Amino acid sequence: MSQNRLKTEVLVIGSGIAGCTAALCLADKGHEVTLLSSGFSLDSGNTVLAQGGIVYAGQQDSPGLLARDIFQAGAQYNYNPAVQFLCTKGPRAVEEILIDRVGVNFDRLADGNLFLTKEGGHTVQRILACADYTGQAIHNKMTQAVQRHANIRILCQRTAIDLLATRHQPTSLEYRYQLSNQCIGAYVFNAQTGEPDTILADFTILCTGGLGQVFLHTTNSSTSIGSGLAMAYRAGATLMNLEYIQFHPTALFHRADRKFLISEAVRGEGARLFNTKGERFMSRYDERMELAPRDVVTRAIVDELHQTGEDHVFLDAASYMDQDLLKRFPTIYAKCKEVGVDMTTEPIPVVPAAHYSCGGILVDLCGRSTLDGLYAVGEVSCTGVHGANRLASTSLLEGLLWGKSAAEDIHARSGRNSVLPKGLQDCVPDWITVEKNHKEDPALIHQDWATIRSTMWNYVGIERTTSRLERAFEDLRDLNKRLHSFYKSIRISKESIDLFHGCHTAYAVTTAALRNKKSLGCHYRTRELNAD
Repeated sequence: MSQNRLKTEVLVIGSGIAGCTAALCLADKGHEVTLLSSGFSLDSGNTVLAQGGIVYAGQQDSPGLLARDIFQAGAQYNYNPAVQFLCTKGPRAVEEILIDRVGVNFDRLADGNLFLTKEGGHTVQRILACADYTGQAIHNKMTQAVQRHANIRILCQRTAIDLLATRHQPTSLEYRYQLSNQCIGAYVFNAQTGEPDTILADFTILCTGGLGQVFLHTTNSSTSIGSGLAMAYRAGATLMNLEYIQFHPTALFHRADRKFLISEAVRGEGARLFNTKGERFMSRYDERMELAPRDVVTRAIVDELHQTGEDHVFLDAASYMDQDLLKRFPTIYAKCKEVGVDMTTEPIPVVPAAHYSCGGILVDLCGRSTLDGLYAVGEVSCTGVHGANRLASTSLLEGLLWGKSAAEDIHARSGRNSVLPKGLQDCVPDWITVEKNHKEDPALIHQDWATIRSTMWNYVGIERTTSRLERAFEDLRDLNKRLHSFYKSIRISKESIDLFHGCHTAYAVTTAALRNKKSLGCHYRTRELNAD
């Protein structure tokens, strides 16, 4: 089948809260937006999996108090302007977009006021929730608004392959010799036709989410392989803080490709952690007990597992919560029941799992990257808000606020000669497709993914040593070399694209972790086991 070429004003790659917010805000201002999703629908990412909630503002709260909690969780490694931006502008964005624009039905008290809960690392109740399916509730309302908007073209089953940049793709030297490297769209694999398409854009926004799936155990969706990071790096954008991978302390202990998250809100409402001996152990690690930041709780659990030789600990909500657990946490209750655990009468077996990437593509307060014309919003970006460890329930707010900010910046820039010159459009070639019908071997794809995930979990996981990181660096470097040759020899497919992106991302994270010798936040380096 023949390849397609498409020109759009703004290309948004990713359809979670960040992508939908950017698309909706731009469309409301009259801009033409093309929104891509790699799945069959717009709900294939992590937004729909978010259980706990979104940061708002409590009755005894203030921007200064929220900022203090964010800095405390982030090991004081946060970027102050970004933190202040989130703390001062975030609550208003929640009101304008989620409550007023799309009508999310957050939980309310009997008197009609918004219900606010508390999670680990927060000093006051300031989190809005919809039971334990907040992300799903937000995303449903956002996608309804996006799907109804006449200015938004939605393309599903589209997997971005590579960003188009003036320093790489154009055949005309006129554009390659320019000092400024500019993003002008992307090559995108169309699963419906089996061919790559060329999408040219005045502005491109990456909203591809996280990278948890490069680890053996993760709470992330299957699409979270770091594709945006890999593409941005190859195009020339700056990446930052990739070594800071947050592992969520409480994922349901069961066999599954994706670990089911037991929301931090369960501990926020009073649940307690116990080891298999029945000991409440958090007092040995932090005075905040179960409400300590995630990196602290995660390492405490790992230490308990090492001491007891067991493969899980327990989270007891039944004995320590007065609320109706079935009503407060219906999604968690149903999943636990599915695997034979009744959280209303017995403790939940839990283990840590890779959860959130605190680093990503370096961006400013408007979501601009160091590559002209390229924006990054949400988990794929590094705004500096999270520092070395993310505070609970700030991720949805960051995606929302920076999606809005990126849209406002693009709107302001759109009238200043932003349209790509026709000469530039004409000299961008289509993707060169391998003529021979040589497809990848599924067994090789599976084995390479198994190598990536086990390497990252064992060597670049919760506790890191120099020797482990060096081994991971060498193994992933060799695999990357082999995949470059493999990638060029086969007819492109979604499976091969995902593998290439995942391996590149794993290598980039490992390289960052190896370079940073300082143990901080969720980048935790320990002494060698055989050290004196």
